[in-house]
Amino acid sequence: MIDWLVVPLTYSFMQRGLMASLMVGILCAIVGCYVVLRSMAFLGDAMAHAILPGVAIAYLVKGNLFFGALVAAVIVALSIGFFSRQGAIKEDTAIGVLFAAALASGVALISTVKTYAMDLTHILFGNVLGVSSTDLFLTAGVGLGVLITILLLYKEFLIISFDPLFAATLRLPVEILRTVMLVLLALTIVVSLQTVGVGLVTAMLVTPGATAYLLSKRLSTMMVISASVGAISTISGLYLSFYINVASGAAVVLVATGIFVLVFIFAPARGMLWRFIHRTNAQRGTFREQ
Repeated sequence: MIDWLVVPLTYSFMQRGLMASLMVGILCAIVGCYVVLRSMAFLGDAMAHAILPGVAIAYLVKGNLFFGALVAAVIVALSIGFFSRQGAIKEDTAIGVLFAAALASGVALISTVKTYAMDLTHILFGNVLGVSSTDLFLTAGVGLGVLITILLLYKEFLIISFDPLFAATLRLPVEILRTVMLVLLALTIVVSLQTVGVGLVTAMLVTPGATAYLLSKRLSTMMVISASVGAISTISGLYLSFYINVASGAAVVLVATGIFVLVFIFAPARGMLWRFIHRTNAQRGTFREQ
């Protein structure tokens, strides 16, 4: 067992991959709590795909793909906030319009690259074992910035997540806070691309948060549980990827999904099994009274 755990860590690419996975897993899980509470799963998926134009432009000009994705994600986040803030259309409509436009632009640009199938595959599906030292520092820097912002604005985000009307009564800058949250989501998605890719980043945002939601009613506790699930999923998924030779991003997501299914069935109070037992006992009590 010890050899099974230690052998992968003798490779430098596994060490970097493990550190990147751990950081991304915890970051996605914490930000994902807001995604779950505010029903922003569609937004997360849309923004993940909307970074493609930035990636394509950066590739065409031989620039840094990370910064290309970052600029595109922030522009889309701010645009969603702008269009939905005008009141003429709802947020989900603005997301749908901008998501489709950005995705179409990305596909059009990528289709002009003859070798895109090989060169941009890691953006779509992730390649955590290809993480470089530079990628690691970028992930750490951006991730730390996101977490510090969440810590500083924890109470404000808490209020606008559970009671936006009360937040307005307190004269909190609701729209500005919502835009900040969108930008934090965009940053989280971008730093997650190397680990799980565009196709699977939404799962890492939603699944740990949804698992924690079944186990806790307090946001702070929910974040701790979600971060734990994210960390366990990324580490376990990376080991599975190493030993059974499957895509690392897919392995991470499948582990997280497996944990969610177990919690969905066995969680106290909110689990399917508990609810079944409670309903059965209630029916028996009703029958005895009759």
